[in-house]
Amino acid sequence: MKIVCIGGGPAGLYFAILMKKANPAHDVTVYERNRPYDTFGWGVVFSDQTLENLAGADEPSKQRLIDSLAHWDDIDVHFKGRVITSGGHGFCGIGRKRFLNILQDRAAELGVRLVFETEVEGAHQFPDADLIVACDGINSRVRAQHADHFQPDIDVRKCRYIWLGTRKIFDAFTFLFEETEHGWFQVHAYRFDDDLSTFIVETREETWVAAGLADADADASVAFCERLFAKHLDGHALMTNARHLRGSAWINFPRVSNETWVKNNIVLMGDAAHTAHFSIGSGTKLALEDAIALARTLQQSGDDVPAALNAYEAERKVEVLKLQSAARNSMEWFENVDRYARLEPEQFAYSLLTRSQRVSHENLRLRDRAYVEGVERWFSGRDAAVPPMFTPFRLRGLELANRVVVSPMAMYSAVDGTPNDFHLVHLGARAQGGAGLVYTEMTCVSAEARISPGCCGMYAPEHVAAYRRITDFVHAHTPAKICLQLGHSGPKGSTRVGWEGYDEPLESGNWPVLGPSPVPWSPRNQIPRAMTRADMERVVAEFRRATEWAVEAGFDMVELHAAHGYLLSSFITPLTNRREDAYGGSLENRLRFPLEVWDAMRAVWPVERPMAVRISATDWVPGGIDGDDAVRIAQAFAEHGADLIDVSAGQTSAQAKPVYGRMFQTPFSDRIRNELGIATMAVGNIFEPDHVNSIVASGRADLCALARPHLADPYWTLHAAAELGYAGQPWPVPYHSGRSQYLRNRERTADMAVVV
Repeated sequence: MKIVCIGGGPAGLYFAILMKKANPAHDVTVYERNRPYDTFGWGVVFSDQTLENLAGADEPSKQRLIDSLAHWDDIDVHFKGRVITSGGHGFCGIGRKRFLNILQDRAAELGVRLVFETEVEGAHQFPDADLIVACDGINSRVRAQHADHFQPDIDVRKCRYIWLGTRKIFDAFTFLFEETEHGWFQVHAYRFDDDLSTFIVETREETWVAAGLADADADASVAFCERLFAKHLDGHALMTNARHLRGSAWINFPRVSNETWVKNNIVLMGDAAHTAHFSIGSGTKLALEDAIALARTLQQSGDDVPAALNAYEAERKVEVLKLQSAARNSMEWFENVDRYARLEPEQFAYSLLTRSQRVSHENLRLRDRAYVEGVERWFSGRDAAVPPMFTPFRLRGLELANRVVVSPMAMYSAVDGTPNDFHLVHLGARAQGGAGLVYTEMTCVSAEARISPGCCGMYAPEHVAAYRRITDFVHAHTPAKICLQLGHSGPKGSTRVGWEGYDEPLESGNWPVLGPSPVPWSPRNQIPRAMTRADMERVVAEFRRATEWAVEAGFDMVELHAAHGYLLSSFITPLTNRREDAYGGSLENRLRFPLEVWDAMRAVWPVERPMAVRISATDWVPGGIDGDDAVRIAQAFAEHGADLIDVSAGQTSAQAKPVYGRMFQTPFSDRIRNELGIATMAVGNIFEPDHVNSIVASGRADLCALARPHLADPYWTLHAAAELGYAGQPWPVPYHSGRSQYLRNRERTADMAVVV
């Protein structure tokens, strides 16, 4: 097979090594525009896990790398005069030049043809090649020439950074944060050999401009950084090897993705196919793992190039998506350091360490138990370490025993809006299960406000009595508190119960639906009647009456549902609000009616009891609500007395394209909480105790709501306490013998695992 690699970086060189090693008869050539000993940047970072991946692919190159690596376990965070250290992270550093030379030598040893100082104009130069690997970097010429096919998406990010070196040796992976009159600057620094360290300085674009660096040359930029970080450099100079760059030495990170990586016998690899922000040190990792995967699929397919390329893309796209998601979280953390600067150093450092959502509370505990227990003592304010999820939380006069919430979940089991024995058992069991707060499902303020005929209501006296029976049980038999979520279905009403078809219209007996504008939820659903002022006044009165009855029914808290495309949400999003009066147009106008409803509720709800509002922080649709809007929406409700923002997302449009994953909505909560300083609740694919501890300890939310986990296990919180070895979580007294057996069985299982 004749193989051409365009680009002599880690991806191209390592792929060439693997293919030549697999079959010495392959004709493999690597073309590189630079000289063999040229490189720009300084050191690169590997995790211990990345080295293990290399071992199975080519042991000789791995061993040569190991002989040249600098290794460290600690991360040091310097913030506001404090240094906080976390250990056990397992990183390795190596000079980029040394790394490339090792790969070059190994490739030449195997018979790969290396052609340097050669500019390749395009894949058309190699008509007789069986396979052309375009690994020509972020600014890939091959990708650009075939952009209509590859469909690249290049997102240029908000920070400027400059990649410097220094002879100051940092023995830990070191993060430095310094505030200036213009904003924050941060450093990512690490040793990569006995004499040198990488020193990357990063800051927001607007801070960079305000500091005068937009007009600074390389020397002036280096001098600025030396002054700013002088106390960390101990008299050592900073150095640049990027004088080849035209214009500023400061660059913006481009996040690269492509719709497809394959065109005939051309395949993208490494930075040409994808990038991941340097703050998680995975660019080189991705490049090497791309090379391993493509070499393996070629061998498995018997050198059937089309089959191998399709298999390679299918496999690697999934893995890259996961890592890019983590890298995005990490990148956005560093883009918004000012958001977290109000945190205490302990929480700031913990937030930094867990920023990607790939490193979790228990993962940190495995690395450095003493560090995590110190965080737990600090967070709980106690002498003994307490898992953050089991610390109390106060909203006005309401104190919750812990941070776990049973999320509102539609059960479609009411009769004429009246909750019944099912709801008593359902909500009662989950209150007994240890959660600090239990939510009802969205309870509708009129018969016409229901989503389906099976939805609960608070629009008749019998509803008050039925709910009072439930709240009395919760208060008499559990330490949990209970919240009534009130809402109006709006355009999404008059549909079947969930298991008969989500958002599907009733086969018969439909009632008319309301909305801000005559925009249906989907072509299958009714066109709502655009609300008149009289309609608005009637709905406001219905919410007010339901709130008054919530007091009579004994609820500890109420929440207004203004998310998920229901009535109030349909006013907020421009996707369904097309009004031209005072209730449409600007976001302020679109919020007017939801805030009228809120104010009517707050006016009759006891001042000592908290109120929450659920919002959709994004529509997941271009032109709809986005993260900036979500902050403004949350701020508006906070200014009207909201105590808690329940931060959900989406479900406002049938055209939505959500980006799913673990804790995928938590970043929205994080932003609102830390920009506005208001309590938030995170929701969305939170299903492990580890998730809750990580979210709460980092300050990304104050409470965590779990839905499906509580459907599978009403006693989720009690079991989480047992799993974490936390004895302070009370069990219902009649269940104590079950608790003892449960703990014994867990200990026995753990002992057996150790023996095995």
